Amino acid sequence: MLNSPALEYFLEVVRTGSVNEASRRLLVAGSAISRQIGKLEQEIGVPLFERRPRGMVPSEAGALLAAYARRAALETDQVLAEIRGRGRLGATVRVASSQGAAQEFLPHAMAAFRKENPGTTFQLPVVSPSSATQMVQDGSVDLAVTFSLAPAPDVRVIHAQRAPIQAMVRADHPLAQRDEIHLHELLPYPVALTEEGTTNRRLFDLCCSVEGISFDPLLVSSSSSALATFAKEANAVSLNSHITVHERLRSEGLKAIAILNPEMHLRTIQIQAMAGRQLPAVVDAFADHLIQRLSEIEV
Repeated sequence: MLNSPALEYFLEVVRTGSVNEASRRLLVAGSAISRQIGKLEQEIGVPLFERRPRGMVPSEAGALLAAYARRAALETDQVLAEIRGRGRLGATVRVASSQGAAQEFLPHAMAAFRKENPGTTFQLPVVSPSSATQMVQDGSVDLAVTFSLAPAPDVRVIHAQRAPIQAMVRADHPLAQRDEIHLHELLPYPVALTEEGTTNRRLFDLCCSVEGISFDPLLVSSSSSALATFAKEANAVSLNSHITVHERLRSEGLKAIAILNPEMHLRTIQIQAMAGRQLPAVVDAFADHLIQRLSEIEV
């Protein structure tokens, strides 16, 4: 039973959490999907799902099988691509990214990589940090470049680098002569913040809670580019990582100021891949390229 369509049906139920939803997406009767999964469980000898009122969640064994099936499908695609002669030339690298890395860092890195590998094309879905990691876990992308606060299951971290949150101001801002500050020193000035739920905002809110302070931001946005532009035009303070805005710092005369509060130093930027998967050569080469470019960015 470890073949298609049994694994295909199984993976779709894992993805959707529902036999009915899997049936709708696959255009296959729900009874056929349930029957195939039942035979798969019977052959393996353990339940693959926990049946809950709101859907189906993979058991420990189901999670292991899903990870195996995803790796097997990706490696099959890779072998077929090599057999058909595509190899490195014409290869597509799929990278999921959170907003911060997608604003400047990844477009510059991709353009530079193509100069040495002109046959390479890219896909760059920009999603939340957790969604970027999920896309690596389920095999819909090759790499994720995202900010992270904690380890994730079924993910291999190829590279991790500190990504502290800094204050960014215009060159004529009253704080521009400072190299480092504490967060409470921003209270007299207008600020622009990322949306709740981002790693940036979660650490900012944690720090405010620890310090017992609060801010009334002039702008809240999911776009770090919008925050940086607003900070420049309104002479406000925005909070970003150096990795997110380092190109703008050079070209627009903005100043990054280190924030001393330890909570603002708790995250890393990571290059992630599916655990156990052997990456295609072009993806490995692009990951090495990203590591080199990250090492050149000061934090």
